[in-house]
Amino acid sequence: MSALLSARGLKIAFGGLKAADGVDLDVDDGEFLAIIGPNGAGKTTFINMATGYLRPQAGKISYAGRNILGMTPRQIVRLGIGRSFQLPQLFTEHTVLENAALAVAARDGIWSPFSPLLRPRFKQEAEELLDRFGLLSQAGQRANALNEGARKLTDIAMAVALRPRLLLMDEPTSGVASSDKMAVVEVLARVLRQSGVTAVFVEHDMEVVARFADRVAVWGQGRITALGPPDQVLNDPDVRREVIGLAPGEASHAAA
Repeated sequence: MSALLSARGLKIAFGGLKAADGVDLDVDDGEFLAIIGPNGAGKTTFINMATGYLRPQAGKISYAGRNILGMTPRQIVRLGIGRSFQLPQLFTEHTVLENAALAVAARDGIWSPFSPLLRPRFKQEAEELLDRFGLLSQAGQRANALNEGARKLTDIAMAVALRPRLLLMDEPTSGVASSDKMAVVEVLARVLRQSGVTAVFVEHDMEVVARFADRVAVWGQGRITALGPPDQVLNDPDVRREVIGLAPGEASHAAA
């Protein structure tokens, strides 16, 4: 595998807080990379820099060998980098199908909130997309009536409608009921892998990380403190103590 996204020497600080302090990271083409770490460690800041919402004060970011620093979020999307947020970004007064159709239309440069809903080809592609995510039965529901798991899947389906090669997700299971988390991530992982999408996701649930990540990057005080396969990283004594919150030798489902 070759690096699809490459970051070198990223630095950014907010007052006295260093959210990135010389971060180097390669994301391999085709992998699922989980980012874990305590709150305030710089995880979301990295995603914001990679998607054009923040510009680092030093360092560089390249995608498919192309420098993307200074590009707007919309320009970065057009290159093939998608993004989902911790709070789903849905048109809550529209139905699930209408949300998906709007995303399909946006890929073609149509940003009107109404015209995509009248075009059969957008509707058909939106229905096919929702079917892949197991959401077709809820297509006629308004987005504000969905449970959190379905809201998350709808949000990510809209990102996939843009046909990204790389998708960065900020806490895709945040707010999802514990009983629904694995089912939501199973669907998400299946669709992304079938679509050949490389994924980077910030996650606090270590069972999700252990099950779905190919590699894990641990953030701490703006630096990557550990990087490797889940079984190695999640069993590291420092990671278990400082990130997972377990004493040495204490069992966990993720590290078992």
